[in-house]
Amino acid sequence: MEYVEIARATSSRGDVLLRERRTPGAPAVLELRVNGVFVMDTRETGSERALATESLALVADPRNVLVGGLGLGFTAREVLADRRVERLVVVEIEEPLIEWMRDGTVPGGPELLADRRLRIVPGDIRLLVEEIVTTAYDLVLLDVDNGPGYLVHDTNAEVYRPGFLQRVRGLLAPDGVLVVWSAAQAPDLEAAMRATFGSCRRQAHPVRLGERDEDYFLYLSRGGTAAG
Repeated sequence: MEYVEIARATSSRGDVLLRERRTPGAPAVLELRVNGVFVMDTRETGSERALATESLALVADPRNVLVGGLGLGFTAREVLADRRVERLVVVEIEEPLIEWMRDGTVPGGPELLADRRLRIVPGDIRLLVEEIVTTAYDLVLLDVDNGPGYLVHDTNAEVYRPGFLQRVRGLLAPDGVLVVWSAAQAPDLEAAMRATFGSCRRQAHPVRLGERDEDYFLYLSRGGTAAG
């Protein structure tokens, strides 16, 4: 196996790296790493897609959607594939990642950004969540880190705590849904979402990581009632 650097940038938060994993006889895999920590790749994208599809299935009319975390664009693509969606706002803290999407360094990026329903907002969702709302959101999807147990940035711990979750609840339409992605079971997050919204449902999504099988998790809550 060979690793080839595709793009690298350094911000106040550290390094952001795109690299390809190349194995003879197999398609190259694009991998995103932040501060040396694996974030995602193009081989295993099922849970990123499910973050969108499972959420969209819970809302009868998901016109307005907010996503925290651009990643390699798989969640945003799934949201925009639903023609009921009229407006998608994606908040991404790493501006180089937005530029790599815009200039095609991330394959399919220009086509994704060309969708007029999509607005990319550069910044920290912890700080912007109360500034970006122009209407109530039918869905809020959060994938800003690897989950509370495997943080790339310690400051992101706030995203999984009651104070921030309460602010997110204030953005939701009356029947709106919040879904949070996590790389591992997160009982404290589940308890915080249950306390904030009245209930929380956990979904496990099997993934294949190299030679081992793991589960990623989605945590789903509806604005004060059961998500499901």
